[in-house]
Amino acid sequence: MADTIIKIDLNKSPYDNEGVHNRWHPDIPMAAMVKPGEDFILECHDWTGGQIENNDNAEDVRDVDLTQVHFLTGPVGVEGAEPGDLLVVDILDIGAFDESQWGFNGFFSKQNGGGFLTEHFPEAQKTIWDFNGMFTKSRHIPGVEFAGMIHPGLIGCLPSKEMLKEWNDREKALYDTEPDRVPGLVNLPFADTAHMGKLKGSEKDAAAAEGARTVPPREHGGNCDIKDLSRGSQVYFPVYVKDAGLSVGDLHFSQGDGEITFCGAIEMAGWIHLRVNLIKGGMEKYAIKNPIFKPSPMAPKYDDYLIFEGISVDEQGKQHYLDVHIAYRQACLNAIEYLKKFGYTGAQAYSLLGCAPVQGHISGVVDVPNACATLWLPTDIFDFDLKPGPDGPQHSVAGSTDVPLAKDK
Repeated sequence: MADTIIKIDLNKSPYDNEGVHNRWHPDIPMAAMVKPGEDFILECHDWTGGQIENNDNAEDVRDVDLTQVHFLTGPVGVEGAEPGDLLVVDILDIGAFDESQWGFNGFFSKQNGGGFLTEHFPEAQKTIWDFNGMFTKSRHIPGVEFAGMIHPGLIGCLPSKEMLKEWNDREKALYDTEPDRVPGLVNLPFADTAHMGKLKGSEKDAAAAEGARTVPPREHGGNCDIKDLSRGSQVYFPVYVKDAGLSVGDLHFSQGDGEITFCGAIEMAGWIHLRVNLIKGGMEKYAIKNPIFKPSPMAPKYDDYLIFEGISVDEQGKQHYLDVHIAYRQACLNAIEYLKKFGYTGAQAYSLLGCAPVQGHISGVVDVPNACATLWLPTDIFDFDLKPGPDGPQHSVAGSTDVPLAKDK
């Protein structure tokens, strides 16, 4: 049995645990050390550190403090790792705690984070999902049950001082183009809620003032939210500091491509079993700037899909040039409108597309002026026939419990 080298207590604040941090900075000390070839287990808070409760009230999602996220377990140092190496990480297993067999997804209010479709869904909402082995279903979205493809939404190594400066400089430049935008363009460093692991005193204060927020993916990996990065995957991370400094968190029971509601996956607390190795000088050998990985061989098997197309013409009918973001928005909106014909509310449909094993594809980017994106919705997750027919929808979930809503203050 592998050792659990960093443990957490769900009944305590992550701020009380020196094996946890919520910013990226090269000065954060290693919380544990391992050798190449070793495997080990890390325990992880949900990404909010326990701010969301298992109930039918979405006020906790409305009021969540997003300056705290994400709470990551680590950094784990790997003996012998040096800048320029590749850290090879095998995800051997991953799961929820026995005492916490549930997760949540939802969408934040426009005033507090927003989401992919925040103009259509500006108020905070929440869905609770109960786990039953490898399957999950929700009391808030009837008629669906699916197998989870459990994965870490966030995993990566510490940046170097030079890389951290590059991140902060380029993101501040973007922020300055529209500093009053709601939701904001960028999440800048914010020392007040920074948790810097074992760092103390003036060193902590200095690092907290410039520590990069964990919200976006970057060159080191980070918050990529790739649903196929599950048990059995092998990841190759660029190493930028001595000992690498591997951290992980934001565990997801299931997620659709794009995690479109922002809090779109089924977020959970749990554990992850990893093995690490090194490829010396691997960044130069393989010309690797961003992580690469091999997907899991254990993906849920869904063979039948309804595929919704979208093009780069927005909701107001404005033409955009090969804009994949707009095209995928339209594919998602088209799927939501379709699901509403079966009695789902828009909020239920939006929530489902964020966390079910939906596939998103860039289907065409050369036929000017319209890019084409597609959303693949597996029909087997529904307990009724979802396909079109000559007599119209033959099933309705109308009148069912809706996703809990919290109005803005």
